[in-house]
Amino acid sequence: MPADQKAAKYLTRKEAALELKRLAAEIARHDKLYHRGDAPIITDAEYDKLRQRNLEIEAHFPQLVRRDSPTTNVGAAPLAGFKKVQHEEPMLSLDNAFDDEDVAAFVRRVQRFLSLGPSEIPEFIAEPKIDGLSASLIYERGKFVRGATRGDGTIGEDVTQNLATIEDIPKGIQTSSPSFEVRGEVYMELAAFHEMNEHAQRVGEQPYVNPRNAAAGSLRQLNPQVTARRPLRFYAWGWRDVSDLMPATHYDGLMQLKDLGFPVSGLIARCQTVDHLLDAYNVLLKNRSQLNHEIDGVVYKVNNRVLQKRLGVVSRRPRWAIAHKFPAEQRQTTLEGIDIQVGRTGALTPVGRLAPVFVGGVTVTNVTLHNADYIRGVGADGAAIRGGKDLRVGDTVVVQRAGDVIPQIVDVILEKRPKSARKYHFPETCPRCGSAVARELEPGEEGVIARCTGGLNCPAQAVERLIHFVSRRAMDIEGLGAKQIEEFYELGWVKEPADIFRLADHRDELMTREGYGEKSVTNLLASIDARRAPDFSRFLFALGIRDIGETTAGVIARHFSSWDAFEQAVRAAVKARPGEAYEALTRAPGVGDGARANLLAAAHELKAPKGDLFEEAEPPKIKGVSAKAWDGLIAAFGSLGEAIAAIKAAAKHAPGEDYLELGRINGVGPVAADHLVDFFAEKHNTDALKRLLKEVTPRDEAKVATSSKVAGLTIVFTGTLEQMTRDEAKARAIALGAKVSGSVSKNTNLVVAGPGAGSKLAEAEKLGVEVIDENEWIKRSS
Repeated sequence: MPADQKAAKYLTRKEAALELKRLAAEIARHDKLYHRGDAPIITDAEYDKLRQRNLEIEAHFPQLVRRDSPTTNVGAAPLAGFKKVQHEEPMLSLDNAFDDEDVAAFVRRVQRFLSLGPSEIPEFIAEPKIDGLSASLIYERGKFVRGATRGDGTIGEDVTQNLATIEDIPKGIQTSSPSFEVRGEVYMELAAFHEMNEHAQRVGEQPYVNPRNAAAGSLRQLNPQVTARRPLRFYAWGWRDVSDLMPATHYDGLMQLKDLGFPVSGLIARCQTVDHLLDAYNVLLKNRSQLNHEIDGVVYKVNNRVLQKRLGVVSRRPRWAIAHKFPAEQRQTTLEGIDIQVGRTGALTPVGRLAPVFVGGVTVTNVTLHNADYIRGVGADGAAIRGGKDLRVGDTVVVQRAGDVIPQIVDVILEKRPKSARKYHFPETCPRCGSAVARELEPGEEGVIARCTGGLNCPAQAVERLIHFVSRRAMDIEGLGAKQIEEFYELGWVKEPADIFRLADHRDELMTREGYGEKSVTNLLASIDARRAPDFSRFLFALGIRDIGETTAGVIARHFSSWDAFEQAVRAAVKARPGEAYEALTRAPGVGDGARANLLAAAHELKAPKGDLFEEAEPPKIKGVSAKAWDGLIAAFGSLGEAIAAIKAAAKHAPGEDYLELGRINGVGPVAADHLVDFFAEKHNTDALKRLLKEVTPRDEAKVATSSKVAGLTIVFTGTLEQMTRDEAKARAIALGAKVSGSVSKNTNLVVAGPGAGSKLAEAEKLGVEVIDENEWIKRSS
């Protein structure tokens, strides 16, 4: 059994050390995504399981506790772009309780530490755990002078100006304390969140995925004026008073904060027993959907402040408080059907049609089912999911919004499975064109991907490719969107890109259709004509060739400068592409790139073994080719003789220099080059391209500046840019000789981060990549 599946007590010392190392790295990654990127990729429950696993192993192996242990860290390091401030006292994190027994165990720990008898239970308070961003407010002689985020618990981000824009936060308070700190949660009410997102969608901006991310992203705006326009709220849940004039109980202290002008939750309960704590939890759990803001659990705190001080802190967590987390919200519904969507690259994606169900604040009607294995109950790693239960039409399923974001099916209620339910059989042919479906495992994909082999002969792919062709980032033909493309395709007017530029032939017919008048038709045809001389890079990207995105298309365009030079090179690469005999050798198990190269170099010297029992002969000795590689070759081809014959055939059909040269272009690589060659090797693609090139003439790529400050750099843009569009920023970078990438890696030189930057910013900080804001980018690119 793998170490990560063993109970802590059954681990060896070596396994425990490796597990703690893995968990420290994994938890640190998710801390950064959550606390700094505001873009979690796992649910709270999954994150809590990682921490619980770490605690259990440390309990069994205390001598192995790491310096970077998650139990000694809170949150994540502060974000670049804000001034760093150190908290006077650490902003502690909380231990978690997941069930009733965990709560009872917490109370018993408090009793033991305070030497109390079984019936002596101190008073607790139970308050809702608001799902927002923790903040610290410092008042000097009653005046608000500094505000900071939690950061890593010790050092936070100075967001004073942004916090000052929140109406709930008093700018001055009546207190005799020379220095007074209030701690609480910045959050966003649900109605305001939805209204903000609706406005964002109307003006073409990226909406936030949930209120917590919206609150965190809004508070971290580098421009306080932007924060001021966001509907942020604040609840106080704690304080630090240097004069110690606050009341003796936590509850009374919160009430005094309320009197000072700070909003405090009205749902706080004082509890005398474990049952009272659980009652408070169940009341909030039952009524959470009625609240105007999100909560993800209940926090229990010892009420007496003297006892709090006696209990103190362990591993940067207070002994006197714990968070009782809510389970992820789940609902049952019926799987009414499974539909197959065909994308522009031919990928077949199954989508589950659900009876509408309200879960996690939205009505869910569809859910992605990923691929055939997922439907069978098998994950991308081959392990069972949902307990190995397959999905059948008619099943009663349990739906959950992971992290309150992505709907997913987490279980099947077999007791409710109808007799009419039948196992789902993934189609062997494309539902749109009837072409065969091929299955392949691609790097970075979730399991095996099924693809239609029909190419542009498939209506689904044809329509999707046409929609991509006219899209804003491709040919950018104004007035021609998905709706129009689908309509014209059904009419038979537009079947391939060249037809778009011949739409004028249908002018009279078009003017008779609903929604079209002389002016709108004239404008549409004019916008089409305006794109008859596209930029080389835009034109190549618009063709929708797999793995030829905006960045790669730009790299190719800059490398070749002209379309004619590019087409000449890629056609030469088609002639030099490897044959099937070479491809067969690449599929042999245990034969890596180095071994294959050595085999091909020695192919002319290899001789078939004498005798009829080839498999008993000894494989020839070739430097760099192991016995394991020969075993793989023999297994693939049947015998040693057949393997040697296959190697000789592969050498004759190995890729030529023109093919290899295309994959060597920096920023292109062999995978993208291979897909380019595949596209140009298909006659129906090249015929369609010839017809298109009779209508349009790609312009030579503009020479890039080589003396700019950003020439030669790989740049990533993330977050919202406020002074220019993302496309304008990318175009400026490329014109100045930079390469624009869509993801952050060790090869990234610079990240330009705007408000709302998420996981890319977190990855940049992890890798130590320089991060600048939009104003600095404008300076460097001017």
